[in-house]
Amino acid sequence: MSDPLTAAQRSERMSRVRGNNTGPELTVRRLIHGLDYRFRLHRRDLPGTPDLVFPGRRKVIFVHGCFWHLHPDPDCRLAQMPKSRQDY
Repeated sequence: MSDPLTAAQRSERMSRVRGNNTGPELTVRRLIHGLDYRFRLHRRDLPGTPDLVFPGRRKVIFVHGCFWHLHPDPDCRLAQMPKSRQDY
């Protein structure tokens, strides 16, 4: 199956996908900071580049959106199985 977008269109669209400072990530950061926990952000020297790192506690948090978890909320349009490449 070929891509319906040109290489330039695909590149432009993918450049808009953010990896840091997403809405869910900012929400989690505000909540945790409000609980008086201090953390570091996006440590590239750790596997997977965790979103929040608690060095003194040796703990990390990864914040993934609805698409990756496919939670069972029927009202969330982001948690839907893609119509294409379901076998993947």
